[in-house]
Amino acid sequence: MTHTDDLQPRYIRANGMEFAYLEADGGAGEGPLVLCLHGFPDTAWSMVGLLRKLSAAGFRAVAPFMRGYPPGALPEDRDYSGLALGRDVIALAEHFGAQDAMVVGHDWGAFAAYSAAALRPDRIKRIVTAAVPHPRRFLLRPSREQLRASHYMFKFQLPGWPERRIRENDFAWLRDLARSWSPGWEPSEDYFGPVKAAFSDPARLKAALGYYRALPLSLLQREAWQFLLKPIYVPARVIYGENDACILPSTFLDQEHLFGDKYELVGIPKAGHFMHLEAPDVFAEQVIGFLSAA
Repeated sequence: MTHTDDLQPRYIRANGMEFAYLEADGGAGEGPLVLCLHGFPDTAWSMVGLLRKLSAAGFRAVAPFMRGYPPGALPEDRDYSGLALGRDVIALAEHFGAQDAMVVGHDWGAFAAYSAAALRPDRIKRIVTAAVPHPRRFLLRPSREQLRASHYMFKFQLPGWPERRIRENDFAWLRDLARSWSPGWEPSEDYFGPVKAAFSDPARLKAALGYYRALPLSLLQREAWQFLLKPIYVPARVIYGENDACILPSTFLDQEHLFGDKYELVGIPKAGHFMHLEAPDVFAEQVIGFLSAA
């Protein structure tokens, strides 16, 4: 996750706005395209380790800073819906010249991967999602235990409260929240430094919270129901941490019917919500193995 001379943000325009992104090997552009999408509270810097491993395995690995995250632009339409995230993925793939991209998404990045696959299954070759099940499974069939674990999502709907609470005491509440999602894991400064830098800007923190605030409205829109809640018709590997206290392992069960192509569910032992950082070698092996399969 360290900022290095060979991995600095580059900038493009896609889906009508400016995105920043990181690309392994200085943007050489070799191999099949893999878009690596971060979640909350993350930035594209959390994908650096995976980018390097994907590049070494022969892929063109790119990690965009998600919609509204610095150093990219804030969207003028303030649209943080799942459909907007999916359209971003398709536009990014088109910019990089991929006829059919592969997508790896963690947390909100997983939500974006599902959305892109639902919108344009002809443009998405494979997806690997981490820490989030199919949106229909998560949004329509949550258990009481999952609703309790998702308490923060309800708090994020409150106007003003999360903006104040998250930034208090040098982001202590947010750091504790991340710890609670991955019991036993201590977020390093390499990880948390870019997060604090991003969310120190009130407009950027508001953008990140906008993802959560867009969910209730999305569920009332016909187009969202049409795409976000229908089965995924591209090969998918869904990875979860067996100790995840944010999206509980039980929430990943009974979702096979929501995948119309090859579907694999993989648990990573002793890992929580941030399994790509807690068990990076195991996670990368699962990603590369699936993306490399014939």
